[in-house]
Amino acid sequence: MMRLKIENAWLVTMEGEDSPYKGDLFIEHDRIIKRGDCSADEADEVIDGTGFAVLPGLINTHQHSPMSLLRAYSDDLKLMDWLDQKILPAEANMTEEDIRAGARLAMAEMIKSGTTTFADMYIHMSAIAETVEEVGMRASLTRGLVFHEPDGGVRMAEALDLIDQWHGKAEGRITTMFGPHAPYTCPPDALSQVIRLAEERDIPIHIHLAETVEEVSTIRQKYGQTPTEYLHALGLFDQCHVLLAHGVHLSESDIQLLKGMKGGVSYNPVSNLKLGCGIAPVYKLQQEGVIVGLGTDGAGSATTLDMFEEMKAATWMQKLQYGDPTILPAKEVLKMATIHGAKLLRLDHEIGTLSPGKKADLILINLNKPHLTPLHQLESLLAYGVSGADVDTTIVNGKILMRNRKLLTIDEKVLLRDVQIRAERIVQSV
Repeated sequence: MMRLKIENAWLVTMEGEDSPYKGDLFIEHDRIIKRGDCSADEADEVIDGTGFAVLPGLINTHQHSPMSLLRAYSDDLKLMDWLDQKILPAEANMTEEDIRAGARLAMAEMIKSGTTTFADMYIHMSAIAETVEEVGMRASLTRGLVFHEPDGGVRMAEALDLIDQWHGKAEGRITTMFGPHAPYTCPPDALSQVIRLAEERDIPIHIHLAETVEEVSTIRQKYGQTPTEYLHALGLFDQCHVLLAHGVHLSESDIQLLKGMKGGVSYNPVSNLKLGCGIAPVYKLQQEGVIVGLGTDGAGSATTLDMFEEMKAATWMQKLQYGDPTILPAKEVLKMATIHGAKLLRLDHEIGTLSPGKKADLILINLNKPHLTPLHQLESLLAYGVSGADVDTTIVNGKILMRNRKLLTIDEKVLLRDVQIRAERIVQSV
């Protein structure tokens, strides 16, 4: 049983109104045991945290990890053109091993930029689950369900198999959700079936919502409702814990329908801005008590999986949207990337704060750099000044996955060579 002490670091607990303070953190096996003065004699290893900030691992609440293979491949296009003309044809060329490699590439980037937990929606999810287990990250995995055309129940069978085979596995690091893709790809009967299964099994639902104005128009023409009204009428928010990805185009009445929901919204500002989709009404959602976390979306659209970049984009765009620099302050956006993300994934009892008894998922930020000096208000520096490249050490479930910027569970050089070859083959015939 590994006992690890991090001493003399700035502890950013994300607990209540606690301000960062200098102290020690003691980890035993996979959990945080205590904060404060700890004897070095108790530890198997001691990390000198002088000049470092320790904060909970970042939580990426919406991802398509294998799309890392399509990074910077199809930029500067409208969403549906990007999807139909480039992404879908390229994805059709992906093998299961490509998906495994793409997921590993995403995990390497996330570990190196401070993300310890991510929510993923894709196909061949068992391959991704195996990679999560091997690499050591924490993940909420979802088999994306599109019901455009009959498939003989194959997609649903795969979704159920993922839940049966992987929920709670990999030392508890893997959880699962049902993944109906979006209102415009899920007709009422199919979506009602998913809702019923989610309620029966007490499994959350992860679904895209109102990412574009085109989606809103499509649902309005087809059902005479907004996408949110459509989901509400089918009973999605009655009992299910729901993770809504994007939520860009929500009316005032839509927001009222989400008030009191179990779960909340994953805000993906970089992808939304890059695709010209718009700016989600995060401030209004928060005013109504809706929990909002942060996600990157896939690297095929966002390019970067750096959650520190998402934090900057999130707060700055809300300030601009509402013309008020006091909106979404530094501490709040840090909560979105940590404890609020944990709540969206229904994991806040285990992760999201540096609390004794919680899982030891945390990161060390090196503050000994010109762009992070001087130190006045640490939370502002973390939210507005830090980038993923400032992450020195990443720990998940008490296991060190990166130390001094070196990945310990992934052979980075081999991985980069492999994915370059795979990516070139995938897009060659598109």
